Amino acid sequence: MAEKRLMYGNHAIVEGVLHAGCRFFAGYPITPQNEIPEFMSVRMIEEGGVFVQTESEIAAINMLFGASAAGKRAMTSSSSPGVSLMQEGISYIAGADLPVLVVNIVRGGPGLGNIAPAQSDYYQATRGGGHGDYYTITLAPHSAQELFEFPKLAFELAEKYRNPSLILADGLLGQMMEPVEFSLDPVDPASLPEQPWALTGCKGRERRVVRSYDLKPGKLEDWNIARSKKYDEIMKKEQRYDARDCDNADLVVVAYGTCARVADAAVRMAHKKGLKVGLMRPITLWPFPAQVLGDMADHVEHFLVVEMNNGQMIEDVTLSTRCRSRIHFHGRPGGGVPTPPELLEKITQVLGGGR
Repeated sequence: MAEKRLMYGNHAIVEGVLHAGCRFFAGYPITPQNEIPEFMSVRMIEEGGVFVQTESEIAAINMLFGASAAGKRAMTSSSSPGVSLMQEGISYIAGADLPVLVVNIVRGGPGLGNIAPAQSDYYQATRGGGHGDYYTITLAPHSAQELFEFPKLAFELAEKYRNPSLILADGLLGQMMEPVEFSLDPVDPASLPEQPWALTGCKGRERRVVRSYDLKPGKLEDWNIARSKKYDEIMKKEQRYDARDCDNADLVVVAYGTCARVADAAVRMAHKKGLKVGLMRPITLWPFPAQVLGDMADHVEHFLVVEMNNGQMIEDVTLSTRCRSRIHFHGRPGGGVPTPPELLEKITQVLGGGR
């Protein structure tokens, strides 16, 4: 039987990263993700890895560029304004086709905002965030268990496609405590194959080059066209989601992270009132699970998007359903967290008072 521990979500991320074979962390303190570097400073050293508290988020993301270029699994963590500072570095990493993991424990914004949980970084996470034509593979856990499990998946996807991965969670998930089952076998870093592009010293072989630019005319365009084909492949093959009670639903709630947990309670309450309501939880925010929503739009009249922001994922839901269904929204921005009763009230309102 797998070991089970009661853990903070932020601590579960640390154990998940170490189980994934990552042995390099660089980061800078910011609430509400401070428990990650704090715990990592102990656990990474215990596991024989490298922990660096940098002088800034900018330094951290550029250290990831170097560690990943050397072929090592590397990660950093921060919260909203800290991740904003990392965007130039993430763009460089995407331009160099390097695999890294960035964890964002989202707080309220814009600007300095507050330290309350939010989901207001959806656009930043799913639209690249920095300059240029690129995307980050974005996973949205909704429990401490998934915070433990997703780092391994994030590294595997990052290495498969040579692309940065992002885990997007909110402050509530990071701070809450839940049982976590250590369901994954630890990855021995020494067992990971050497990447064919890694800069490990060229004695006895041809030299390798890792860079994010090429100034020869037309070369960067060629690179961007090639990446576009890669992104198309990711969108085709890596859409992940969890759908419940959607087959005969009159209304489907679309929510991720903490909002998906709240929505799950509201959907169960709606069932007790005789309402036909389903729940679709995107697990990958990019690539967004557009195919399943497009299929649902053939028979679902109403979709209710629930987010802890002013309405960002609603754009992807509208595009996915191709305007064939009615799209509704319930949001709580700036650190507000929706409750099951208020979602039930919204569901009842949309469906005309129930039956």
